[in-house]
Amino acid sequence: MKRILITGVGGPTPRSFAISLKKYSKFSDVKLFATDVNPLAIGLYQRDLFEKSFVVPLAKASNYWNEIEKIVNENQIDFAVILPEAEVMEWCKKERNSKLPCPAFLPSVEMAELLIDKSRMTEVLNDSGLVPKSVTFDRNISDFSEIFTVLKGNFWVRSSSGTSGLGSLKVEDEEALRNWIQINPNVQTFLASEFLSGRNLACKLLYENGKLLRAACAERVNYIMAKVAPSGITGNTSFGRLLNEPELVDVATKAMDLLFEATNSAKHGFFTVDFKEDADGRPYITEVNVRHVAFTQCFAAGGANFAEATISLLTSDQEFDKSFKMYEFEKDLIFLRDVDNLPIIMKETDLYTKS
Repeated sequence: MKRILITGVGGPTPRSFAISLKKYSKFSDVKLFATDVNPLAIGLYQRDLFEKSFVVPLAKASNYWNEIEKIVNENQIDFAVILPEAEVMEWCKKERNSKLPCPAFLPSVEMAELLIDKSRMTEVLNDSGLVPKSVTFDRNISDFSEIFTVLKGNFWVRSSSGTSGLGSLKVEDEEALRNWIQINPNVQTFLASEFLSGRNLACKLLYENGKLLRAACAERVNYIMAKVAPSGITGNTSFGRLLNEPELVDVATKAMDLLFEATNSAKHGFFTVDFKEDADGRPYITEVNVRHVAFTQCFAAGGANFAEATISLLTSDQEFDKSFKMYEFEKDLIFLRDVDNLPIIMKETDLYTKS
């Protein structure tokens, strides 16, 4: 029975990964161990998911690795699943410079650094036609003329790094932009991009040692607690669709080829490519995550269990078919999510209609 460490369990993504294993996979008997930097993180106390839980230092703290290595050694951890971006970066650096305390499924440090910086990623893809028109600017900017010249009309602005739509807003005029910069004092660099009015899509891609093994697509429609964010985007999908769109996979892999080439990296790791379509239905890449995302258990419930696939690779599972597979879902399949409940997978045609 394998013993797996999952980090950052205060966030929904690591808990979603754990549920994908425990509820939907053939690895339901694995023993999972949890870490988080916050002693109030709910995942630390979910005994139905985790055998033991540990509060650890921040990833950049000087004693982080001593604590992680102690946990790995004392609990005989076989593998680690690293999900918060800050920890992904530190584990990637550790893997490049020295031996990890236990195996983990990670991209190259160069790829992780590029993708966490959304401005740099956009710049690499700028000539490919795969990203929207964009302008990166510092919070201390005084002249906004370039932004409004390049991005005529409304545009989307957000932090150039971070997750969950940090600092996101649809901007309509200079006054709104100035005010938004002021009420986001912790954002140093912003990325302004052409506003796209179409669908919000995600394409998940699993690579191993130079080969694409698995892919699947979904649409984000509504967000949990959307009313608390001026943008309406919180990073946690409440209603989404599981899609069969091979054309989207083609666009995503084309972009990833360029990113692997730019970083001189092997095609290895798990990535979530986010898209927004324009009014004509053409998809543009808005970011690429170096990890799973919060609704990974919805994919698993629909038959696309990337958590199981990841563990299959870490365990060198001989039954795992390494031929490429784009997961295909039943037609009309959707998912509904909320904060304290397991997701519901159902047919969209079965939704109630307003009376």
